[in-house]
Amino acid sequence: MRLLMLGGTEFVGRAVTEAALARGHEVTVFHRGRHEPPAGVASLHGDRTAAEGLAALRDGEWDVVVDTWSGAPVAVRDAARLLAGRVERYVYVSSRSVYPHPTPPRADEGAPVVDGSPDETGEVPYAQAKRGGELAAVREFGADRALLVRAGLILGPWENIGRLPWWLTRAARGGDMLAPGPRDLGVQYIDCRDLAEWILAAARAGLGGAYNLVAPPGHATMGSLLDACVRVTGGRAVLRWTGPEAILAAGIEPWQHLPVWIPPGELYDTMHRTVPTKALATGLRCRSVEETVADTWAWLRSVGGTAPQRPDRPRVGLDPQTEAAVLAR
Repeated sequence: MRLLMLGGTEFVGRAVTEAALARGHEVTVFHRGRHEPPAGVASLHGDRTAAEGLAALRDGEWDVVVDTWSGAPVAVRDAARLLAGRVERYVYVSSRSVYPHPTPPRADEGAPVVDGSPDETGEVPYAQAKRGGELAAVREFGADRALLVRAGLILGPWENIGRLPWWLTRAARGGDMLAPGPRDLGVQYIDCRDLAEWILAAARAGLGGAYNLVAPPGHATMGSLLDACVRVTGGRAVLRWTGPEAILAAGIEPWQHLPVWIPPGELYDTMHRTVPTKALATGLRCRSVEETVADTWAWLRSVGGTAPQRPDRPRVGLDPQTEAAVLAR
């Protein structure tokens, strides 16, 4: 399969590129040149936000294009329009954020979505940007040739948001460690490599339309996630499980200060209670939480212990002083 990866040097794009190379596919990576893509790809350079930024894509034919863009939807529109006659299938990595909050638990791909426009430019809220990107892909490729991958929380090696790297770094520091409860609270995420493998298989199978991509309920809990973080970093941290009431009373923000964690409630139902029936029926396989955590720690150490940080996303994590104050109560 001839794959055109728009991006391909960081996180999800890199996971797709690495998986495609491992399968023996022919991969072309279109990127800005800020980071080196994996060895074995053909590189094309350009900046989608600049005038004539897609010039390098004016020639060439591919079987599938994978696009992870999360900015103004016009960039997806322009790329899809340019490639529509020379690519068979457009895979757009969207987000479950396209479903407005609150979304009922167990909602599927037929749930209502936010408004969006494929022609939107400038600063666009994340959910509307992703929905606009979906609409752009569908408008230029049609519903059958546009595959909309509505990913949930994404973790794994190459993460440039900082969620799992923050927990690993905190566990490695050792000592009493604030663990947001309940311990058996289910969490849903997708390992970027499992996401990549499903994308490639789905594209090869000719799938189209929207798919929620996240591990099934019961795959992981806050307990299994943090236990794995402590174990792989040497066991120096002692988990101090703390209830949501004490955490919220201290002004700690779920998701932002304590990545991944959301207390039970409407937002929790939206983020951590999806049933990805369609994806599971079409081959989604999810590796264990232990493997995701161990491989992310190995990668983090390989890059010097500090994960790359996307400039358009705020840093996550809890400061030690606030953590200590909560644990002292």
